[in-house]
Amino acid sequence: MSLDGHGRPIITLNSLTSEGKSSIVPTLSPGSGVTCTRAHVHYVVTEYGIAYLFGKTLRQRAYELIRISHPNFR
Repeated sequence: MSLDGHGRPIITLNSLTSEGKSSIVPTLSPGSGVTCTRAHVHYVVTEYGIAYLFGKTLRQRAYELIRISHPNFR
């Protein structure tokens, strides 16, 4: 967050990894590093759009993330 308290947590990523796999996945691999919780993320941005996640249910969050994933993985 910004010092004035008006900042928004935004995660930007490519929809695909360098190996051609989806960057948006339902679970993390064992041992993956986690730098923030799902409650802290307001926006996720890919080349396919912006997902606003703050205050949404898990089902709504999943829908928003699917919507901005690569078309081959929707």
